[in-house]
Amino acid sequence: MVVWLLIGLFMIFAGLSVHVFKWYFLIAGYNTMPKAKKANVDIASVARLMGYWGYLNGGVCILLGLMAALGMDPADGVIPALIIFGVSTIFLLIRAQKYDHNVSSSKGGLAQSGRLHQYGSIGVTIVSLVVVGILMLYFIQPTQVTIADQGLIIRGLYGGTYPWDAVASAQLVEELPRLARRTNGAAIGSHLRGYFRTSEGETIKLFVDSKQPPFIRIVTEDQVLYLNLKTSEETRQAAAAIEERLQP
Repeated sequence: MVVWLLIGLFMIFAGLSVHVFKWYFLIAGYNTMPKAKKANVDIASVARLMGYWGYLNGGVCILLGLMAALGMDPADGVIPALIIFGVSTIFLLIRAQKYDHNVSSSKGGLAQSGRLHQYGSIGVTIVSLVVVGILMLYFIQPTQVTIADQGLIIRGLYGGTYPWDAVASAQLVEELPRLARRTNGAAIGSHLRGYFRTSEGETIKLFVDSKQPPFIRIVTEDQVLYLNLKTSEETRQAAAAIEERLQP
């Protein structure tokens, strides 16, 4: 919740900085232009455009934070937020070229160099958004677990194989410990994967949807990890199978 709110406030402040406060030196590309080229840029229009972009996307981030505060899963809004960000960014890149007369042709349109730059910027933006979207979808997939003869196999990023002789105990719990911060992992809404620090200072490893209890708490030789599966019933069945494997 706090992260989304901070990102939203930062984006709105960035928009205000160039649009209202006229801190044009913050605009990448313009701040390094020679004076002669700066004179050919309608910087007030560019700043206004960037301000609107910041207000829109900052508002979307704040909305995601409010969703989390109200107990809703902000992950449900991440994909629409990415679409809004992508469309608004592409519009910004295209529209901003109109105000840069350094890349205008004699006929009023974009010169060939300006058009190539525009296409390149749009292409990079689209590819980046697609990659981010795929990664986010990957992170929110349910944990995949295999209970094999050689041990417990957790698939995907941060996963691994935990031999049965290295597992000290496993038990079903209804709540996760209170988390202080993420140290090396991903947190997209209620989907937590990787390493986290608890409020008691313990480092634990999570493969969970925190809104889908119960959780299996597993203690190994060198770490404590929590996991759950797509449904509560699947988690309970996995816990029973793991406990059976650990019986002498």
